[in-house]
Amino acid sequence: MSFENKRLLVKVAHMYYELGATQSQIAKELDVSRSLISKYLAKAKELGIVEVIIHDDTIHPYRQIENKLERYYGLREVICIPNLGEISSKRRLGAAASKYLLRVIRDGQIIGISSGTTLHEVAESLTSNQQYQSVTFVPLVGGMGDERVDIHSNSLVSKFAKKLSAKYKLLHAPVMVDSKEVNEIFMRQNSILNLFKVAEQANIAVVGIGGTPEHSTMVKSYLDDNLKRSFEHKDVVGDICYNFIDRDGNASNHNWNDRVISLSLDKLKDIPLVIGVASGNEKVLAIKAALNRKLLDVLITDEETGKLLLES
Repeated sequence: MSFENKRLLVKVAHMYYELGATQSQIAKELDVSRSLISKYLAKAKELGIVEVIIHDDTIHPYRQIENKLERYYGLREVICIPNLGEISSKRRLGAAASKYLLRVIRDGQIIGISSGTTLHEVAESLTSNQQYQSVTFVPLVGGMGDERVDIHSNSLVSKFAKKLSAKYKLLHAPVMVDSKEVNEIFMRQNSILNLFKVAEQANIAVVGIGGTPEHSTMVKSYLDDNLKRSFEHKDVVGDICYNFIDRDGNASNHNWNDRVISLSLDKLKDIPLVIGVASGNEKVLAIKAALNRKLLDVLITDEETGKLLLES
């Protein structure tokens, strides 16, 4: 490009970006068409004459961490919140996840929900003036018993649905049963079989991620003494939908997984949009394992956890 043409590009860019003139005003002054001015501005960017920098550090200070996580793990989106302590962070995670869910939810969809304290905060934060009467919420894990009923999947799908005037289905099964044989009997029951068939058709899944078993509110309530002793089991780094996973994000060979009533990891991975909501140092290995196994499409976490996930 000639010096004269470059000089013209600089002039147009100066008028537009520094003087604040509109494209129409510039076109009138230079006696050319507005479309030509638009082409000049595009060319100025292409040649590096104009470099647009978005200074969003004060508005959104975690965008750089989010971008790095998205690129490193191949995620559709990452949302980071400030770390202000466990209780506050869970509430903020819940608020961020509920806003994201409202952004992506569409009429007629099936939405799978796991369980736990973090997802309870998502349900608590959910609020919308819009009704989603054709949306159906379904549990991805069992959820019956006397321990922390408010964080069981059945309680949560009911809460999600009521907040959005949606429909919901219940899974009439506990989180875990006494043996592999009992699990197989449960999973053959028509009501349970049909529920999981619906769950497999989910468009969206919202799941928590547990750290090692001693840190999981729900898992701890189901651990008997034998299971507690067995957690010198080195390959368990955490759980997703109460499936214990190893460092590679694969199902652990621990016998807990033979007894849990849950959607399998392979079926979870087949859901088009899986939103993971989790933070905390004790969960970093589990989150990293789930990300490496490509079990999540979206991660909602805090900035401290995000930084740890970027470390080797």
